Formats: sequence, C-alpha cells, structure tokens
Amino acid sequence: MKTRNGEKYFRIINAATKVFAKKGFFHAKVSDIAREAQVADGTIYLYFENKDDILISLFEEQMKAVLENMIEQIAAEKDAVKKIEKFALTHLKLIELNKNMAEIIQVELRQSGKFMKEYKNEKFLQYLNLISEIIKDGQDQGIFRKEVIPDIAKRAFFGALDEMSRFWVLSSHKKYDIETAAKQISEYFLRGLIAAPDALTKKPGLQGTEERRQQ
Repeated sequence: MKTRNGEKYFRIINAATKVFAKKGFFHAKVSDIAREAQVADGTIYLYFENKDDILISLFEEQMKAVLENMIEQIAAEKDAVKKIEKFALTHLKLIELNKNMAEIIQVELRQSGKFMKEYKNEKFLQYLNLISEIIKDGQDQGIFRKEVIPDIAKRAFFGALDEMSRFWVLSSHKKYDIETAAKQISEYFLRGLIAAPDALTKKPGLQGTEERRQQ
C-alpha cells in the first residue's frame, strides 16, 4: 500500500496541481511533477502507482478540505433556505479561491478514464448528501414541498452549480460575478422546492428580487 501522508506526499500533490493546470493531464509527465516537487522521479512511485493515481489522490485531498469547509459554512445557518443559498455561494467561491484546482476538477479530471469509469469517491458522495440533508430539513420544517425527492433534487442543484463552475473556468469573459450566479441558481431551485411560492418573498435577500419583478 502506498504512503498517503508526509511532507513529500503533499509536496508532490501541490506540484501536480500546478503541472496539471499548466500543461493538462494528458500532456503532463510524471517527470514534470517530480521536477516541480524537487524530488527524484522514482520518489513519485513510493507514493503513487501512476499519473492517474496522482490525479485521483489530488481530488481526494481537495474533496476532504471542501467537505469540511462546507459543513462548517452551512452549520452557521439554521434556516433551510439560507443553507441552500450559502451552499451555492460557498461552492462557486471555490473557483476564486483556487483557480488551478478548479481547472483540474472541471476539465482535466474528466479526461481520466480511470476516474470516470472506476473511481467512487466517498467524500464527494458525502458532499452531495449535504444537499439532500438540507432539503430533508426544509421538508421537516414545512418549508420545502414534501413531494420533492431529495436524491433527485441534490443532483439537479449540484449539476447547475457544476456547470456554472465549468463555464467560469473555461470562459475568458464573464458578464457577472460569482455572487450573482450563486444567487440566481439558488433562487431558481428554491422556487421549485418551496412549499408556498409566496414564502420566497418573505425570505431576506429574495424579497428585493420579487419586488423588482413587480415594478
């Protein structure tokens, strides 16, 4: 079993993040990563099986940090509507906080056949389940419609955020900011989740949107 900790392990992970973002997964070589990490080529294989293994390990480390941060962010909110809004904003803010990692996840990771066909990341599933848990809480509070199926809704909501993240990474010209995108996506889904459409106008932050439509 390969070592999955230690200073050199994380140095290689950080180096791979830079190399994959700069050269792309297919064009990057293990020797490029070793050079960036300032280790011998053979040292890489003490920690990783191959280039795909580096990419998957990189994703695992990132998802662990993202999951922990998201749990902390939404725990600060009690209302299910505010949790959905916080989830969207926190997720999209990741693009600004770590552009290299965002590019790898949105572009390079999906070019790895091993990742797409064979890999099952438990942290990512936990991340998705945070959304379904929010929806269930909202249903228990009488805020969200009972007929909404949380497992379907979580993938639809994440899918919208994921597509916006991909657009943000690939687009050289952006007409709006992250906050606007997060607010818009949240509102679209909240209007499908909310038990009574009129309730949206009573929520802080959404009332102004409704008032502008009526003008």
